Amino acid sequence: MSDPEKSAISQYDVNHASTNPEQPFDNAAERRILRKLDIRVLPILCLLYLVCFVDRPNIGNAKIQGMDSELDLKGQRYNICVFVFNIGYLVAGAPLAVVVKKAGPKSLSVMMFCWGVTVIGCGVSRTWQGLAVCRLLEGMAEAAFVPGAAYTIGSYYKRDEFLRRYVIFFGSAILSGAFNGFLSSLLAKMDGVAGYKAWRWIFIIEGCLTIAIAFASWFFIVPYPEQCAFLSLDDKALLLARLKADGGDIANDKLTSKRVLGFLRDWKIWCAVFTYIGAAETANSIVNFQPTILRGIGYTASGAQVRTIPVYMFSMVFSIYLGYTAEYLRKRYLFCMIGFLTMAIGLIVEIAQPPAPGVRYMGLFFMIAGAYLVMPLIVVWLSINIDKGYKRSVALGLIFCLGNIGSFINSNVFMKREEPHYHTGFSTNLGLCCMGMLAATILFVGMYLGNKQRNRVRENLPDSLEQAGVEGLGEQHPDFRYYL
Repeated sequence: MSDPEKSAISQYDVNHASTNPEQPFDNAAERRILRKLDIRVLPILCLLYLVCFVDRPNIGNAKIQGMDSELDLKGQRYNICVFVFNIGYLVAGAPLAVVVKKAGPKSLSVMMFCWGVTVIGCGVSRTWQGLAVCRLLEGMAEAAFVPGAAYTIGSYYKRDEFLRRYVIFFGSAILSGAFNGFLSSLLAKMDGVAGYKAWRWIFIIEGCLTIAIAFASWFFIVPYPEQCAFLSLDDKALLLARLKADGGDIANDKLTSKRVLGFLRDWKIWCAVFTYIGAAETANSIVNFQPTILRGIGYTASGAQVRTIPVYMFSMVFSIYLGYTAEYLRKRYLFCMIGFLTMAIGLIVEIAQPPAPGVRYMGLFFMIAGAYLVMPLIVVWLSINIDKGYKRSVALGLIFCLGNIGSFINSNVFMKREEPHYHTGFSTNLGLCCMGMLAATILFVGMYLGNKQRNRVRENLPDSLEQAGVEGLGEQHPDFRYYL
């Protein structure tokens, strides 16, 4: 940071804090900066996430367009191709999240280019083993995108502003589910073009689009706030000052093995991981198996793909609206429970297997809407209750790579011999849903009691603390409180 910027930040700290300690910054100036951030930070990351989620579930659409017969995906071979994607996610997620923290957000474009190449590889694979290798590499290339993008968004916004932006970012992934079904139904009409089956064109066209967008995105992805050039000097100084006043900053934020072990001992991270697993298992199973489920209900291949669109559109509106409401009311735990209960209703419908196709179709709406409410909520809820810097980066890497362990489960419990009913798969999802509810409850109770303890300790400290003595303590700061 340059000397003029440091001087400007200090000027904000001194002038505004002394005149109005409760609201140290000008409201109009803050709203102006937030509008600029919403225009420059969010749209490109939303576009990249949409593309990411167009690529990720395309294997499900390719399967019902003839991939299973051409690549001889008998037995559990399809499930293996789904399974290995998650191995890549698990292995590369946390390490590459640290790389994004060190290299900066533009590294997300490089990762996107790499997974675009692997998607094309899926389309030209001649054996199921080749498909599995490409899916493994795709999982590794995608692993750090979401934690890296989430970290970038969180670095620009205060703790009580993060969720509203993140649910919009997450909503782009949900929207991609609808877009993907529509795109796949169009690409299915290319069957036989250049001697390629329709399922191959799904991978090839989507992979080429990914690579093109990766190149273009390099010029639009913003750096971290300290290096941003799209704000004036005064606006940048105000941005950095308000982020500093929001708390959670860490002095000497260096990544050492001792600090990493300290991160891993934080119980909050593990509660969040298990909460995420409880929702992600259902979300991932729907991504991978929804076309097969719909086809089993009685729809054609193209009809099944088109009928995924309303499910995702409803889920996007549900997630964004209730996410906004959760932040407005500051009731993250309550809305996590609403999401889990909604998901449980859908799972119970699918387990009961009612004869009416419309009722089973309705169950999919409940399942995915509930899951897609919980997932962004728990990511932000954890992020705003831990230190900024490397701890947040590592925690996000862990929650996404370990949180997707549920995908290992769904690729083994949604068995081919049970399709399209999948009794074992839906029953397992319901059990994990209950586990997620328990983990979220433990997280809530632990932080509630933690705040009470912090209040008791604070009463024994002076009203005015020496700034030099407490600056850079992160969540250990005497005035840091958990958001519930």
